[in-house]
Amino acid sequence: MTSPAFTASSPTASSAKKEGLRRFPALRRSLMVLGVLLLPTACGDPAPARAEPPPHSFAPLVEKMLPAVVNISTTQTMKNKKQGQLPMPEFPPGSPFGDFFRDYQQRQKENDQGGGDDKGGATSLGSGFIIDASGYVVTNNHVIEGADEITVRLQDDTQMKATLVGTDKATDIALLKVEPSTKLPAMVWGNSDALKVGDWVVAIGNPFGLGGTVTAGIISARGRDIGAGKYDDFLQTDASINLGNSGGPLINLNGEVIGMNTAIFSPGSNEGEAGSVGIGFAIPAVVIKNVVQQLRETGKVRRGWLGVQIQDVTPDIADTLNLKQQRGALVAVVSPGGPGEQAGLKQGDVIISIDGKDVTNGRMLPRIVAEEPVGHKAALVVLRKGGKTNVTVSLGELKEDTEGGAATAATGNGPAEAEGTIDSVGLTLDALSPKVRQKFSVRDDAQGVAVVRVAPNSPAAKREIKAGDLIVEVGQEEVSTPNDVATRVAKAKDNGQKAVLLLVERAGDLLFVALPLE
Repeated sequence: MTSPAFTASSPTASSAKKEGLRRFPALRRSLMVLGVLLLPTACGDPAPARAEPPPHSFAPLVEKMLPAVVNISTTQTMKNKKQGQLPMPEFPPGSPFGDFFRDYQQRQKENDQGGGDDKGGATSLGSGFIIDASGYVVTNNHVIEGADEITVRLQDDTQMKATLVGTDKATDIALLKVEPSTKLPAMVWGNSDALKVGDWVVAIGNPFGLGGTVTAGIISARGRDIGAGKYDDFLQTDASINLGNSGGPLINLNGEVIGMNTAIFSPGSNEGEAGSVGIGFAIPAVVIKNVVQQLRETGKVRRGWLGVQIQDVTPDIADTLNLKQQRGALVAVVSPGGPGEQAGLKQGDVIISIDGKDVTNGRMLPRIVAEEPVGHKAALVVLRKGGKTNVTVSLGELKEDTEGGAATAATGNGPAEAEGTIDSVGLTLDALSPKVRQKFSVRDDAQGVAVVRVAPNSPAAKREIKAGDLIVEVGQEEVSTPNDVATRVAKAKDNGQKAVLLLVERAGDLLFVALPLE
């Protein structure tokens, strides 16, 4: 039995292994019947909400949009390497599509074998859409990644070489530029934030240069995290997204772009088994617009940086912090000298709001911050030791070397003290003597108490505390000896707490762990 997989909807393979997204979904067709069933209501019962019926025809909308949807193909220099071929779909006997795909694969094979310049033929086929009449085209990064040449084909079969303005791998967005002789038809942006689950949408693509393909459906969900990246915020739709549709627009009934088709969910784990099953994903327009504007202006994307590392607030952690609700982003590390430290953020703070937007979980905060411009003054609402605190942070710029940035403690080896065991939670601890530091490869400036053994099936083991971990705080108070830990654990039990909050350092990273006391 194969496991489900997320599949990008354009046939490229270069970056699939890195991202865990396969690029060769098989082309499958399905018939979608759209309709509304109206049920009578019993006398006296409140009338049910009436669903908006589908339009009589999508044709007028599609006719206006298709000229702005393009096919994108790429060529890539291949050295001593054969290009992978697209899987051959099955078609009914006599179908013209069968001849088309056989001819296409034959040309691809001839390109692989012929010529002495080691340049392959079309290795990627996807879609894109024009967002400016002067020739700016948006598509997915995975459609053009690694390309030496990029060709854009319009609806009327006009072909133009495109230059790459810039890409953003973090959101899988790329911006291209062509030089047309006349103004091109262009799409307009819609407000993806205004979308509601159940709204009608139309997905358009231009795979293989066949011309536009159109499917219709509804918004099935919002804010989906499919594990493609740390800024995942996908729209989910049941409008079929198939082979070659990556980079095409998802539009509303007003003819506005509200997303870009990017990936599908498929139950097949093999490339040949992949296909649309009515679960497709699109990048929201609000994300695309921000990235595209920056790529157009500077060729790169600058993101806001708060200067903290955060984790989710679990039910146990919420209980130990006496939070009424399980919400917010728990600050595990405040980067020294970063914007957060300068603004007064502290380890153990729970950020529940930024610029008036509720932070319901840890995943939301990095995405919201990253979309803000560098220098923006973000207004945070923070829970700290039972009370609310307002903190204003002037955001810095996120760089590769600032994505982590664990805080370092003061230098010192700490006092040496005999090993101690807390049987009730299954921990055996030792002070950070030179011998212990050497045994567990603890850096010289680390502070806390070393975990030397964890009893099997104990509360500590169930929370995945490991030998070699350092307990830095217990109940948000620093500890330096096994006795400190034992005293604070005992105090928490005496106070009737079900768990005690530990701050644990592991391999240089800090994380909070709610250790059960029962």
